[in-house]
Amino acid sequence: MSPSAPKIAVLVTLDSKDDAAQHMCQVLRNAGTEPWLMDLSLRPHDKAGAQIGADELARASGVSWDDLAQMERSEAAETMIRGATQALKDAVDAGRLSGVIGVGGANGSTVFCAMMRALPALFPKVMVTPVAATAAVQWYVAESDIAMYPTIGDIVLNRITKAVMENAAHAVAGMARAWQGRRGRTQDNPPLIGVSSFGNLQKSVDRITEGLESRGFEVMHFHASGPGGKALENLAGQGELAGVIDLTTSELTDLLTGGVYSAGDGRLRSAGAAGIAQVVVPGALDHTNWWVGECPERYKGREFYQYNVEILLMRTNAEEMAALGAMMAERLNDAKGPVTVMIPTQGFSQHVIRETQDIDGHTVGSWHQPETDQAFTQSIRRHLTHGRIEELDLHINDHEFADACVSELMTSLGP
Repeated sequence: MSPSAPKIAVLVTLDSKDDAAQHMCQVLRNAGTEPWLMDLSLRPHDKAGAQIGADELARASGVSWDDLAQMERSEAAETMIRGATQALKDAVDAGRLSGVIGVGGANGSTVFCAMMRALPALFPKVMVTPVAATAAVQWYVAESDIAMYPTIGDIVLNRITKAVMENAAHAVAGMARAWQGRRGRTQDNPPLIGVSSFGNLQKSVDRITEGLESRGFEVMHFHASGPGGKALENLAGQGELAGVIDLTTSELTDLLTGGVYSAGDGRLRSAGAAGIAQVVVPGALDHTNWWVGECPERYKGREFYQYNVEILLMRTNAEEMAALGAMMAERLNDAKGPVTVMIPTQGFSQHVIRETQDIDGHTVGSWHQPETDQAFTQSIRRHLTHGRIEELDLHINDHEFADACVSELMTSLGP
């Protein structure tokens, strides 16, 4: 093996996937890389071959391997994740690894993907699992850049599953070499600005992007459908973003009401903790997203608009707007960097041109409800103690509003 051969962590449970582990390691060796086997078994066994064993990882998690075996599987998995994630991160941070690949079923995916999500963006991450073919993949990948390889069948070695593992192994080997090449280069990249986006705010997103790029910035859009907001927070927390124009904060509404596009409780936290400049807008806070036919019974007396064949939008009411103002303020008050909240008083989304309907599709009234949106403004003015608030007599998609957001970010970033 060449001294410069990429070293790749192989995440497995040797008690149940020993043959798959050995096959994966041999393919990686044949591909010119060095496997570094981590055993994540939750039950003691006597199978050898791991460079870092489950007994050691259990102790790093604060328990003995025997104690781990007495726990319920979910508790044991969460316990193992703690010590194993730190061991993996330490190896990555020390520059000893150039990639990671996991092979496992549902429980293995839970443990291995949690470990991978803790690693830096762009670091090569591959998961080989039958659950890659299920809807659950969104939870395993979440805000990260894990490449998922479905094994087609369960993980029993045969010519089909072995070929899938070989494809995945060669893929991570190639990614690892590319990672080594990028790590060895000095690049003078322009600063990267994060912009949260939605289709109904595209006019503003496009105008903001043009304004930032004309000033020499790179721009990355984050679609506010849950994973997008998580990815924004993740990259901001890793120091990858120089600033944020958080135009589309609608994931907070879904967090509040239980909608399908929630990004979880971490939304609007990491950028502030990282101390980067934030321009924050209540973009699309005026609705919750539900899958058509799945709106909870308690909301069926509300006002709606069916956005497409999949999504039903529920108009945010004044009580929810007030709660969202307090929620946004609570998060932004903890920010270590400059914060400006920009409020377009003529509407938070393109939907102000539409009528609302009841759950059966009958017209009820107008989506444009300035008095409802004003509940947000009054609430955030009452609760925000860090940064400042600017109200503009404009619609969120007006060019003038987008330009004002860009100018405000430039002021916050300084010379």
